[in-house]
Amino acid sequence: MHFAVMAGETMEWLAIHPDGVYLDATAGLGGHTVEIARRLTTGRVIANDRDAQSLELVRRNTAEWADRICYHQGTFSRLAEALPACGAGKLNGLLADLGVSRYQLMEPARGFSFLAEGPLDMRMDQTTGITAADLVNQYAEKALADLIYQLGEERRARKIARAIVRARPIRSTLHLAGVVERAVPRTNRLHPATRTFMALRIFVNDEQGELDRLLETGPELLAAGGRMVVISFMSLEDRKVKERFRGLAREGRATILTKHPLTPTAEETDLNPPSRSAKLRALEMK
Repeated sequence: MHFAVMAGETMEWLAIHPDGVYLDATAGLGGHTVEIARRLTTGRVIANDRDAQSLELVRRNTAEWADRICYHQGTFSRLAEALPACGAGKLNGLLADLGVSRYQLMEPARGFSFLAEGPLDMRMDQTTGITAADLVNQYAEKALADLIYQLGEERRARKIARAIVRARPIRSTLHLAGVVERAVPRTNRLHPATRTFMALRIFVNDEQGELDRLLETGPELLAAGGRMVVISFMSLEDRKVKERFRGLAREGRATILTKHPLTPTAEETDLNPPSRSAKLRALEMK
């Protein structure tokens, strides 16, 4: 079952106008897109995702509301292109759920998960860019250790990188997971390869750079009174969102609506455990 993370809180802070124009920058499987669409009458929601396969699933999952939805494929860097492509001007609201799509995680062929055998791909857009296999098999040991430490916040990065280099060529997701687990045995409930896989995914998709571009250009796409809601799942992301929102507030261009980040209810985390690390921040442009 697919859960749209913090759906109720997201709709509350977006404050949907029935005739408004909204952008779901990370449509995923379409959960938030549907929540927005069903509150519209003459308004529209742009469902954007960089992953063509995910966007096709969004089309299927939102077919009932398709007359209120415009579908657009693109990275955060290209969000500005979505507005004219969908016949939209300024936005009344922009949502970005930065979590990885459940579809991507559960599809072995995409290579995001260490729970099933698959190719080490990890690209959200499979038509371009380097793969995780390129990284683990070609990067120098120090460079590999640095990206695992910085992007995965993995303190054992040097030991992991050394083990990866010695085990080359790394052939698959399970091969890599096994190499990491032997190098740094499990000490808690978290699988030893969790942070390494996360770091590789972030690097392959330039997630930090794309988030920077979203935070830079997103507010420019909003009309006065328009709201931006961002749901992050990692401290690296949340810090960037907090700092950018504070900067806009200091410049007098926006009002921060959430003094502290909102987190999911206990009921939601019971139903959808992956939501437990979610943090929601909201901003309104002046």
